[in-house]
Amino acid sequence: MVSVAEASSIVLNHLVKPLEVVLNLSHAVGRVLAETIVADRDLPPVNRVTMDGIAIAFAAVQSDIQKFSIEGTMAAGMPAKVLGNKINCFEVMTGAVLPGNTDTVIPYEDILVDGKMATLQTASVKQGQNIHYQGADAKAGSLLLSAGMILSPAEIALLASVGRAEIKVYDFPKTAIISSGDELVSVETRPLPHQVRRSNSFAIHAAMQMMGWDGELFHLADVKEDMKISLREIISKFDVLILSGGVSKGKYDFVPEVMEELGISKLIHRVSQRPGKPFWFGASKNKVVFALPGNPVSTYMCFYRYIRLWILSSMNVNATESHVILAEDFKPLHDLTYFLQVRVYNESGKLMARPEVGGGSGDFANLKLVTGFIELPPAKSMYLKGQVFRYFSFR
Repeated sequence: MVSVAEASSIVLNHLVKPLEVVLNLSHAVGRVLAETIVADRDLPPVNRVTMDGIAIAFAAVQSDIQKFSIEGTMAAGMPAKVLGNKINCFEVMTGAVLPGNTDTVIPYEDILVDGKMATLQTASVKQGQNIHYQGADAKAGSLLLSAGMILSPAEIALLASVGRAEIKVYDFPKTAIISSGDELVSVETRPLPHQVRRSNSFAIHAAMQMMGWDGELFHLADVKEDMKISLREIISKFDVLILSGGVSKGKYDFVPEVMEELGISKLIHRVSQRPGKPFWFGASKNKVVFALPGNPVSTYMCFYRYIRLWILSSMNVNATESHVILAEDFKPLHDLTYFLQVRVYNESGKLMARPEVGGGSGDFANLKLVTGFIELPPAKSMYLKGQVFRYFSFR
């Protein structure tokens, strides 16, 4: 049995090299950028007006001019114009190019416009005010985005602004999601008292889809030879396998044995953690297999603690750790690393985590009450209110 830290290190030492795919910009949000993006021109490309009002030459104010003759109007989208007389002004709208021979914008709130005249109504005018200068955000050719960044709506807008209708992102490996167990029946089935509907594979698939990662679902019966035949075929077609169930020490837990018979070397089997102690991880030259315990909370926790970090690391994402403050004392339930279900909330700017223990690793209904897990190191005494712990969010 290995520690959580050891298990995490082993998993992260077996990253995959992702392929790259070109996506339309409208389908790229949430994906991981696979190329470097530079500015194709200065941002903004011109000196830009930031408030509706008049554009003047500041020297006129210094000469104590209070009334300005309006030479014309500049709206956003119009080509640049030049102020003919430096004691005059242009009416300008937000987003317009700053007219030539002007260097200051006075908002309408500080002037009185009467016909073709604008009269200053304030003594507080600063040279260069209300102008977004050319290249202030980025110079042409400067680095904007680097590979390994998860694309949020902000990056999508930036990509659009530099003319990238298509973008290169990392593709996810071809993945199989496999449940096992004779007690499991399809979602559509009305289960008998000794049966339960399959839910773990749908939870895993949904967690993957939130990242833009798809997978194909399979189910295996608890018959070793049949399992071996099915897994041999699945392994031949997929790069990554994520299994749920069949990894403990029960009489029908064939997954570890079958995997090794099929050439997948065991790297981890059993981690000093609760839930998820039977977690199994293996690899061959070009295949990676995660075999998660069958209890729903164990499956869910192992995905977020190991698999999500593994795939993000494979895509060069620098996934920063999150931490929260324990909101109340909590008594240790085990002498192992414990992943406590919590609901995180904001209290005066601090992220607080309230325990929502639930009924154990089989109580998947309790997950609806929580926002994630905190990782509690092995301890003999109480975990105290106010202590800070690592947090794994799934909302």
